[in-house]
Amino acid sequence: MTAPTAGSERMSRVDHAWLRMDSDANLMLITGIWLIAPRITLAEVSQRVEHSLLAYPRFRQKVVEDATGASWVEDEAFDIGHHVTRETLRPRSGEAALAALKRRVAELAAQPLDPSRALWQFHVIENLDGEHSVLICRIHHCIGDGIALNSVVLSMADGGQPPPQRKPREAAPGEEHDWILDHLVKPFTELTVKAIGLTGQGMGKGLEMLSHPGGGTFDMARTGLQVASDVAALALMADDSPTRLKGRATPGKRVAWCEPLPLDDVKLAGRVFGVSINDVLLSCVAGAIGDYLRGRGDDPTGSEIRAMVPVNLRPLDEAWKLGNRFGLAPLTLPVGIAHPVERLYTVHKRMAELKTSYQPLLAFAVLAVSGLMIKPVQDAITGLFARKATAVMTNVPGPREPIHFCGRTVRQMMFWVPQSGDIGMGVSILSYAGGVQFGLVTDAKMCPDPEAIVERFAPEFGKLMWLALMAPWPAIEAD
Repeated sequence: MTAPTAGSERMSRVDHAWLRMDSDANLMLITGIWLIAPRITLAEVSQRVEHSLLAYPRFRQKVVEDATGASWVEDEAFDIGHHVTRETLRPRSGEAALAALKRRVAELAAQPLDPSRALWQFHVIENLDGEHSVLICRIHHCIGDGIALNSVVLSMADGGQPPPQRKPREAAPGEEHDWILDHLVKPFTELTVKAIGLTGQGMGKGLEMLSHPGGGTFDMARTGLQVASDVAALALMADDSPTRLKGRATPGKRVAWCEPLPLDDVKLAGRVFGVSINDVLLSCVAGAIGDYLRGRGDDPTGSEIRAMVPVNLRPLDEAWKLGNRFGLAPLTLPVGIAHPVERLYTVHKRMAELKTSYQPLLAFAVLAVSGLMIKPVQDAITGLFARKATAVMTNVPGPREPIHFCGRTVRQMMFWVPQSGDIGMGVSILSYAGGVQFGLVTDAKMCPDPEAIVERFAPEFGKLMWLALMAPWPAIEAD
């Protein structure tokens, strides 16, 4: 492996895999918005970003690729003016303002970042509707996963905590490999007991090679063979049901989001039915998609679609270290079940099965090793994930109380996850300030009207709440 140059840091294999996963149809950009009131100026945002976000050295670094991977290198020509820019939308009001904002967010989600600069950009709409400003954030997935970037972006809020102080240094040799060994190989010894019938000792050996890599062609060949074996396990997974939401991805995007549901109501529904908050929300996602398909004249009865769900593999208190440390778990959503309670318990059962699954570890290992392969091989590996899924879906907990930014209130926040290969839908669930809301980004050809799905989330939850309120209450003795 090529040694890093002075002042540079070698990019991890998983991060390199995400860097190279960009395609014309799907960019690996995590996109988010803050709706801020009263209005704010570009100068104020630039100053806050400079004093908080740039405390993380990664945001001053650009990526330099070479024959064996990539390195993070200080951008000596760094100019914050290239990264915090003004967006001008003609001031509108009400639905017209939101429609214009959605169009612009969708355009930015499909617009590549400048590869010669640090891979992030903030866009400031100073005047959306006469009352609000909007901060649109775009960060490449190679910088960090959702948990990490959520932690870092929130550090910009008033009272936000900067990253822990540490002396600049190059990554110690084997540091990444030691992490993989401690967090993947050792825990996997227990998980192989369950997985022996599918991947056997081969997966464990693959992870061991990953944690002690060789530099020669023979070692690379052995690793490649092991990846082929591990990927075969994923290939055995049945494809999800064909629907209008699957197909060949195209460059155009559409985005939508909904008004928040009261989080206390979601908790109440979960308690009544004896399931988790996540089960309730995922059941609403499945119900909304199924009802959307019925509304388009399709019959989803018996249909299921698979969503790749990120699973965090790092301690939450280390999120500030950035990078990608998560696996992917395939969750099958029963979009063909119309009855809300039957669908809820089906989701609950499948989530319980995923909690004891080894598949997130398998996915992490496959992505890590794919970062070593030539681009066509990596595309074939990541394409396998795409063929097995219709959507990417993530659920991120946000602040419980409203946050403030430069003395203003962040009224609403939302984000959208990228999709890889030919996956054409990303579902985001975010809790914030006592509410929980859904965001959707879709391929413009496969689903040109994501609002028609988003507007079904609240009615699907309403059905569950209505049934929850009808549940028998415990007898109350009179005084």
